[in-house]
Parts: sequence; structure tokens; C-alpha cells
Amino acid sequence: MIVDHFQIRPRYNEVDRMGYVYHANHVTYCHQARTELMRKYELHDDLLEKKGYMLPVISFHIEYKTPARYDEVLTITTKICELPRVRFCMEFEIKNSDGKIVSKGTSEVVFVDKESRLPMAVPEFARQRLSRAFVDDLIGQRAAHC
Repeated sequence: MIVDHFQIRPRYNEVDRMGYVYHANHVTYCHQARTELMRKYELHDDLLEKKGYMLPVISFHIEYKTPARYDEVLTITTKICELPRVRFCMEFEIKNSDGKIVSKGTSEVVFVDKESRLPMAVPEFARQRLSRAFVDDLIGQRAAHC
């Protein structure tokens, strides 16, 4: 499993009239967290596109638990639970500074050829980078249990 944490402070223009973060912004925050996680493995969108690949979102599901407010620190935890083959699933959990769950979501993206837009297997260079991260995580879990 790969786990990453990303923090953000909602800006004034991201809240609605009730003073809550507008619901669609949760999706934007999750996308930003996904982008930052992928950047850590040198798999950011710009690099993928230069190599001829894209990662469009094919599904996104979200559950809202408690409101988030302007300028409070939100922590988005992103998890990749299994190595992708073609479809790439991620889980998100947004918590406020009190540790309360604000929202939870899942996203599914698919690797596609940039020109044809047809689905394809995970490019070998991406599979290798993600595989190393899974191996490093397993080694870290074993060391923590010793």
C-alpha cells in the first residue's frame, strides 16, 4: 500500500454562503492530493503526457461527513491499495484540524494512450516506480513489527 498526506487551507472563494467549503472543492482537493502523491514517484501529469500517456478519471465517489470551513487546515490522506494494471484506484480521506473526518472518497483513473485515447496497461516505467514503493512499504511494515 502507498499512503501519502497532503495539507491545504481552503481559500475564501472556496466556501459557500453557509461558510462551508463548497462540495465540489472536495473533489479538487483530492485531485491535488493525487497529483502530489504521483509527483513524489516522478509520475506527474506533465511527465506522463510527454511520454504519450494520460490518466483520465473514470469514476469518483464521495461521502460528506462534516463541514469544512474557510482557512482551517485540512489533511488529505491518499491511499493506493494495490498496484494498477490498467485501472488505478485511490482512496481519499479528508480530516480537519480536530481530526474529524470531513469527507471520504474513491477515485478510479485509467491509463490511456494520449493520441488514441484507448485504455492501456500501466506503462512499464510507471509500474516499476510504483512497485518499488509497495516493496518499500512492506519492508517498513516488517521493520516496525520487529
